[in-house]
Amino acid sequence: MPPRIPSNRIPQPQTCQCYLTRTTSEPVVAARQFHASARHDTRLRRNMWEWLKGPGKVFRDPLPGSTNYLSAYDKSGNLVRARRNQSKDDQSRDELDEDEDTIVQRELDQGLDDVEREDRALSRATRRAEREEAEARGGIPPERLGDMRPYPLNQSFRSQPVLSEELREQLYTQVVNYKHDIPSVAATFGVDVRRVAAVIRLKTIEKQWEEEGKQLATPYAQAVLNMLPTTPFKPDTAKPITVHEPINDLPVHPSTRQQIFYPASESRQFTREDAAKVFDNKLLPADKRIPLPMLVDLEKWKIQGLSREERQKKQREMDDAARAATESAERKQAEWEARTQRTVPGRRWNFKFQDISAEKVGKDGRGKDAVGYRYGMPHEDRKRGMVKIPTRVE
Repeated sequence: MPPRIPSNRIPQPQTCQCYLTRTTSEPVVAARQFHASARHDTRLRRNMWEWLKGPGKVFRDPLPGSTNYLSAYDKSGNLVRARRNQSKDDQSRDELDEDEDTIVQRELDQGLDDVEREDRALSRATRRAEREEAEARGGIPPERLGDMRPYPLNQSFRSQPVLSEELREQLYTQVVNYKHDIPSVAATFGVDVRRVAAVIRLKTIEKQWEEEGKQLATPYAQAVLNMLPTTPFKPDTAKPITVHEPINDLPVHPSTRQQIFYPASESRQFTREDAAKVFDNKLLPADKRIPLPMLVDLEKWKIQGLSREERQKKQREMDDAARAATESAERKQAEWEARTQRTVPGRRWNFKFQDISAEKVGKDGRGKDAVGYRYGMPHEDRKRGMVKIPTRVE
């Protein structure tokens, strides 16, 4: 490769200014915009502008209180569920407009029992609430599962609803102000117990920030809620509570993942408790492992033919008994701590001291009342003289 010559050794040409004059009288053509040039006027761009001026113009002014996903409209820009609402059967409308006493008398003449009549009454109240909601929205029915697909090419994904601000405020009021326990509130409003607990914690922080005068991102939260399906709370309607999610789903226990062929006699009544003992002796049955066992009792009472008032009365008695047991346990725990613990206030922290007996370590030194039991005991694998291989086969 030849050596490079420094640029400062090369003689530079003298600079000059050249002027170009226009000899013809041609008009000056203004430069066209990028999107309007003929080179970019493609078929896809023309189709996009036709869609924006045609079916896509409905998204310029979206419906209030609706997600307005693409799957909710057809290719012509018409709302699918509005067309479905117009094609409903007129017989169902006549039944909803009929007097409730007349309907009850006709059901009694048909020989229906109390449980069936109660289910039909709840169904009619639900349909009336949907019709009132549709009338309040200008004749547009509420969204269905088919309207919850934000991506038309992905038919399997549906946008899940979130809790509305009114429902979250009501959950906080029921637990904090009215002192109702969280499982009962979760069963009443159809919200999972863990979600109710999370709402209470977040609402508590929100109330604390409001008292401190901190600014909240309320417009941002409202904009996000307007784009997502929400579970409402309407206390002034026939159906104030809408079930948000399944609240009694049972998580899969690791001990039940294996397949077991257990022989049992035909004359034996094999229950859920027996099935739990087959998998593990310490495994509880499904009726006791679900988050809300009270719902099983309510369903049993309903099958037994108890009326709604009787079921509610028994449920209130059970709730009062559980609340009294919880208060008694908390009171006993507080009395025990006051009797056995000494609190020494410090500059930043309060130190608690408790008397521990050194004789409660158990035979192997790992008793539950021993010192350091909470933090565990280190393994003895590296201790000299310890046998680390099995000496017998069970």
